[in-house]
Amino acid sequence: MEMETRMKKRIRVEANTEPSESPFEALSEEILFLILDLLDSNPLDKKSFSLVSRSFFAVEARHRRSLTPLRPELLPFVLSRYNSISHLNLTLCPYLSDASLSSIASLLGPSLRSINLSGSRSYSHRGIESLANKCFNLEEIDVSNGVELTDEAAAAIGRMSKVERVRMGRCKKVTDLGIGCIAVCCPNLKLLCLKGCVGVTDLGVALIAVKCRKLRSLDVSFTMITKKCLPAIAQLPNLEDLCMTGCLGINDKALVTLKQGFKSLQALDMSNCQNISQASVSSILQKNPSLHHLNLSYCSPVNSMLSGLHGVFKLNSIKLDGCHVSTDGLKSLANSCISLKELSLSKCSGVTDEGISVIVAKHKDLVKLDATCCRYITDLSLAAITSSCASLVSLSMESCTKVTWEGFRLIGRHCPKLEELNLTDTDLDDEGLTSLSQCQNLTSLKIGICLKITDEGLIQIGRSCPHLQELDLYRSIGITDKGVSEIARGCSNLETICMSYCTSISDESLKCLSNCARLNTLEIRGCSLVSSVGISAIAARCCNLSKLDIKKCYEINDAAMLSFARFSHNLRQINLSYCSVTDVGVSALASISCLQVVTMLHLSGMSADGLAAALLMCGSLMKVKLHVSFKPFISPVLINRVESRGCMFQWLNKPFQVQLESSEVWKQQSHDIFVE
Repeated sequence: MEMETRMKKRIRVEANTEPSESPFEALSEEILFLILDLLDSNPLDKKSFSLVSRSFFAVEARHRRSLTPLRPELLPFVLSRYNSISHLNLTLCPYLSDASLSSIASLLGPSLRSINLSGSRSYSHRGIESLANKCFNLEEIDVSNGVELTDEAAAAIGRMSKVERVRMGRCKKVTDLGIGCIAVCCPNLKLLCLKGCVGVTDLGVALIAVKCRKLRSLDVSFTMITKKCLPAIAQLPNLEDLCMTGCLGINDKALVTLKQGFKSLQALDMSNCQNISQASVSSILQKNPSLHHLNLSYCSPVNSMLSGLHGVFKLNSIKLDGCHVSTDGLKSLANSCISLKELSLSKCSGVTDEGISVIVAKHKDLVKLDATCCRYITDLSLAAITSSCASLVSLSMESCTKVTWEGFRLIGRHCPKLEELNLTDTDLDDEGLTSLSQCQNLTSLKIGICLKITDEGLIQIGRSCPHLQELDLYRSIGITDKGVSEIARGCSNLETICMSYCTSISDESLKCLSNCARLNTLEIRGCSLVSSVGISAIAARCCNLSKLDIKKCYEINDAAMLSFARFSHNLRQINLSYCSVTDVGVSALASISCLQVVTMLHLSGMSADGLAAALLMCGSLMKVKLHVSFKPFISPVLINRVESRGCMFQWLNKPFQVQLESSEVWKQQSHDIFVE
């Protein structure tokens, strides 16, 4: 009786209580759009926003303009909710059928302005035709890596009359016929990438140049073009960027046809063009006074070319990677390019202290310098660089083995504006690191294979460089948990860290790094003290983690994989070779919906049946690296089925290796190989 009375009172109270409206419902759509504009790029933030209320859910769908789906089979459901999408990125969908593209075309129609299919396969010209028929406002399409696409696909792209940007890199079966369809039907074309389209010749490229007069960017790298199409290209009135990397048909006779010069060219890339000489390049440069960026990497000796830059007053960026550059050549460059801001001499032979000193003395406003593997420069070069270029933002001196620890101490004292610094494989020590801590704008610091640095120097970086986003400590064996913990405390914006073969690193480092919420790349290969405890802390708290290398972390087992399955919904790439993971862990890993690249070599606890089950379960895989010993035990039918979803198998025959090579031995062997 008493219970019945209570129930009646409760019913009366509920009946008299009017539902109170959420205060969020009073916010206008305009205000909610402004809030969404201010949210971080992390998709989880917008997902949390949409779960506040029904109106927030609906507003978030109307606000979204770009989308990167993970599973093609869910596209109809996703696009029915997000039907205002204008930019669709399908690079994470390896298998994409014509039916999928037809569904996209029907659901998005005229609202779609840009689509990226560069990571997808299995579609044909029919799918592109569906897009052309219904998405008539398309301005940009990327079908790069479509190795099976033919001229019919190019013809379908040609029917997109409003298209302005087309990327067709490595579409090897497309010929001049297909390119001709694009040329004739796409008068608004502003960007065209034909990199690696080996079926395209002078005829197709010349037709593009004649018909597409608005073209601003053209990439014909690694194609079969010769001098025949260059006069037409030179007549393009708006061309700003021309890339001819690796075009073996381009020689001196071809460049002579360009003697009239380009009217508006700003960037020219002739890297890996092996059949051009200094005289012809110099004549081209003198005819293009508006040039801003020049790439002559891996060309023939460039010293005489550099003396022909007197008339190119606006040239501010030059790449000479892999060339032989003498001191006289650098002197010519210093005297010719009055506006030089960026210079790349990576792997250049012939670079000396005198050459570097002349360059930096003439160009005190230099902001970017790459001297990677210039093994003849010494402290004198670094003294000249630091005393002259106070505005330097990016500096790379990787493997400059003749520069001593005394030279590196100058960087922090004189280059406070540095944001990117690469001192991998150098003589850097703790005093040098302490000096570098004065560069408080550092966002990227690469100090791998620096065997003299310890926690003492790294602690100073952690305390003074709060903007650090990338840190490379590869094989810097003096680093322990103490130094990494200070980095984690002081550098909360850290996104990428490599501690591979830092053998003193343990779970303590990972527990501290788990506080870096933006961490997306973690490499701890060969850190044998790390266990599932530490890596599980990363999984639970670093929701943005997308790339993980735990090869030869022998104490990591199934418990870590179960944590990843529960928390790491953004994990896309993992290497767990040599770990103590069994079928249970592999199965858990396969449940991660966006996992794309997996390397599993020498997993003693994984069986053929466990592997087969995981392959069937993980529908998003794009590449799997396995030991060749598994191949006979996996059904060919299963392999074909997984490959039909867009996944590529790579069977490796690497022998089992337990003992870790010491960093000192490894470094000496690397130097011996270079000398040979």
